Amino acid sequence: MTAAHPGDLKVLIVDDDFHVAALHAGYVDAVPGFTALPPVHDARLVPLRVAELRPDLVLLDVYLPQGSGLDLLREIDVDAMVLSAAAEPATVLTALRRGALAYLVKPFDPKLLGLKLRAYARYRRVLASGPTLDQGEIDKALKALFAGEDPATASGAATEQSVLQAVAAARGEVTVVEVAEVVGISRATAQRYLAQLAQAGHLRLNLRYGSRGRPEHRYTAG
Repeated sequence: MTAAHPGDLKVLIVDDDFHVAALHAGYVDAVPGFTALPPVHDARLVPLRVAELRPDLVLLDVYLPQGSGLDLLREIDVDAMVLSAAAEPATVLTALRRGALAYLVKPFDPKLLGLKLRAYARYRRVLASGPTLDQGEIDKALKALFAGEDPATASGAATEQSVLQAVAAARGEVTVVEVAEVVGISRATAQRYLAQLAQAGHLRLNLRYGSRGRPEHRYTAG
């Protein structure tokens, strides 16, 4: 687990397998804008940890020695996704009926979890866009969460990933020129990828106005 940065979405992982829990925590920490909290391995401790740590999202296994993850879905009042080897239709249906925002069958490609987390981040941003929401904004939030993407396509080109990593590594605002230098690409190419990533919700675009009045585009991890 890495230290949380202001604005990061906090993720609590519930899995009785210490190795798997640590692996999933690493997957979470690799996604800009997310921080994994210390995992919980005992189902009986989950309500207490949720109350103490106030996570934004719980990644929950179904098979737990001290209880069922399906029962925890009813007990904890927090967004949750299920990560489990359980693939029976009844189990999946129950998890979704009880509020799971996603269901990933173990073992899964880490890129798939990354896609789900980024979709969740976009969903949260839309829902936090104003004091009230109209129907269009609610539909937009649900589309961001559930539209889904093909992992092979959505993982993007190596350059796109390098641009995303460069912004995340900066841990603050970064300019187009700075990204171009770090990645080793032209300014125009960096601008194109940054604009695409910002439009997709993976990065935040901030405009800074200088003395001449022209805005400078600065980007931070989404």
